[in-house]
Amino acid sequence: MRCPFCGHAESQVKDSRPSEDGAAIRRRRLCPACGGRFTTFERVQLRELVVIKRSGRRTAFDRDKLLRSIDIAIRKRPVDPEQVDRMVNGITRQLESMGETDIPSEVVGELVMKALKSLDDVAYVRYASVYRDFRETRDFADFLGSEGFGEPSEEER
Repeated sequence: MRCPFCGHAESQVKDSRPSEDGAAIRRRRLCPACGGRFTTFERVQLRELVVIKRSGRRTAFDRDKLLRSIDIAIRKRPVDPEQVDRMVNGITRQLESMGETDIPSEVVGELVMKALKSLDDVAYVRYASVYRDFRETRDFADFLGSEGFGEPSEEER
């Protein structure tokens, strides 16, 4: 593993252990050239996934990009980072277990929306507004009405 500080081509593993959710191996490393210490995570990848965009463009699935888009939706919301990591791991596992290497971006978006809806309603609506390309306030109102957000709950009736 290349040192992120000095670029030296090799590093020594000082400690390895499973991550908190068991989905990765956490390794503490030491660079013999500069003495810098850093952490790496090793994850199992069942297959190389390719996301097919709406435009037809093909791009490699990027777990970090998925995490960044979810982080934007949950910004300033009371959501535990561990919940988000478990959610991203679950979505990634679902995609890998589909048996296909080419995944339409719509499938990824729908999985994220389903997971966010069970996690945080505000984050769900934020993500949906970008994913579904809301242009005006009526788009929000239509979406919220179709999702049952405007209806009173049993307790409120």
